[in-house]
Amino acid sequence: MKFLSFRFEDKLLYGVKVKREEAAWNIVRIHKELIPNEQVPATLLEGIQNGMELQETVRKCIRAAEESDHAARYKVKFSDLVWEAPVPRTPKNVICIGKNYRDHVIEVGSEEDLPSDVVVFTKSATSIMGDNSLIPSYEELTSELDYEGELAVVIGKKGKNIPKQQAYDYIFGYTILNDVTARDMQSRHKQFFLGKSLDNTCPMGPYLVSKDEIPYPGQLSIVTKVNDEIRQDGNTKDMIFPIEEIIATLSKGMTLEPGDVIATGTPAGVGKGFNPPKYLKKGDQVKISIQGIGTLTNEIGE
Repeated sequence: MKFLSFRFEDKLLYGVKVKREEAAWNIVRIHKELIPNEQVPATLLEGIQNGMELQETVRKCIRAAEESDHAARYKVKFSDLVWEAPVPRTPKNVICIGKNYRDHVIEVGSEEDLPSDVVVFTKSATSIMGDNSLIPSYEELTSELDYEGELAVVIGKKGKNIPKQQAYDYIFGYTILNDVTARDMQSRHKQFFLGKSLDNTCPMGPYLVSKDEIPYPGQLSIVTKVNDEIRQDGNTKDMIFPIEEIIATLSKGMTLEPGDVIATGTPAGVGKGFNPPKYLKKGDQVKISIQGIGTLTNEIGE
């Protein structure tokens, strides 16, 4: 299923994409009007936190809508909604993996910078935003605003000390994330956090695709375009540390919770890697496409 969170009629809602239509099933409305006596999560995050039975609950809602006399009443056209990140506010900071693609490590450094263990940092939860939202230019703070297209993993089950061979049991699904970074701030403050945590610099979405629809997340193409120019053209098979190793490492001593988002790193082609660098500026459009998920699109605003 392709889940999404969105605003419609001033309410935060969630649903799943209607097959072969540019629309979403309004799960909250279906529940309220067609199956009011059953417990249905009010938000997508609440549904993820309630366990993996969310998909069956949603299937029941969709069947009820399709069998009603007015199925169209329970659909919201994409043109009428405001996209939110699938998880608009994570239980903790967005967990990010750095230096996870060899060519990217080399383009911003050298072979000597290749990591021997998983590199971890975080982005503030207040940086999260949705598809089609404007990324502030922050011209008063940075002249080196950069993009990083990444596959993000959303945790679906609480776990600690998770063995690598069981890691996928703890995943709910996958989405697209743009780890927007103020490179000069990152360098100046000697830490990743501040340069990566400016408000509205973590676009995510448009969909959260359930893991059953992506059986091989270790073999997905990632393409990032800026103003229709291909900048990044990578594949998750090139990760230095695969998803199962990332989850096993993170969960050693730290509890992963439903709704946690893990950004798995970016391939080569970031703005900093060009000579001269190609940083983002007002009016630029960034599109990140990942096989099986879709395309995350955002523009740089004021």
